[in-house]
Amino acid sequence: MTSRPALTIALGAAFVAALGYVASGPGADAMGTRLAEQADAALKEAGLGMVSAKFTDRFGAPTRHPMLSGGEKLDEGRRAEAARLVASLPGVGGTSWEDGFANAAAGAIEYEPLHCQEDVEGLLRTRSIRFEEASAELLPVSMILIDEVADALRPCLGSIIAITGHTDDTGTEPGNIALSMDRARAVREALVQRGIPRDGLRAQGVGSAEPVEGLAPNDPANRRIEFSVVRIEPLKPTPVDTPGPR
Repeated sequence: MTSRPALTIALGAAFVAALGYVASGPGADAMGTRLAEQADAALKEAGLGMVSAKFTDRFGAPTRHPMLSGGEKLDEGRRAEAARLVASLPGVGGTSWEDGFANAAAGAIEYEPLHCQEDVEGLLRTRSIRFEEASAELLPVSMILIDEVADALRPCLGSIIAITGHTDDTGTEPGNIALSMDRARAVREALVQRGIPRDGLRAQGVGSAEPVEGLAPNDPANRRIEFSVVRIEPLKPTPVDTPGPR
């Protein structure tokens, strides 16, 4: 007779196997194909057929968090419309742009966000958000710091919050860019979990292209996450060139 512990282990193994099938088997592939077709149809109907939504990650695995591309010539409003349209489809998670920017602007509320950036920079001046070696997995020790960053950013909701990942120049640059982007996205998702709206967060990775001033490119201190907070629209347009949210 099979003992209860053995039966429990067997059932647990079967359950894990079933989860694996859903996550990586034909069911997941079909899900990705279905969501891609729905997104393509919705974008074309909205006159945004130049935008495409890719429902696979960089390893080719199906994902509910699509990567948008093809909207480089669109203004911020149309990019926002495309991102919200795809994100609103049943079964779709958050969207990101291939050029490094997530969803789009929130409402047109005007804020003076500079103090938020100063507060966040103050938090990161003596501490850093840390990850597993060569991974985008956040270390548990970083969670308290991310809690504090979320609290510092909360007064500036309604602004665009850019999250930029950096690496040193160890390894290949394509790999560095991919890793820095993955880490910026991991921080973005951690902030979303803490109540920061996804549509105001933009993740980008620049690899080793922007080392800290005064540091050698291979210095590990170049591995960092930086935040910048910008107003969605200027308070008053002036004859002087006003930078947009990018």
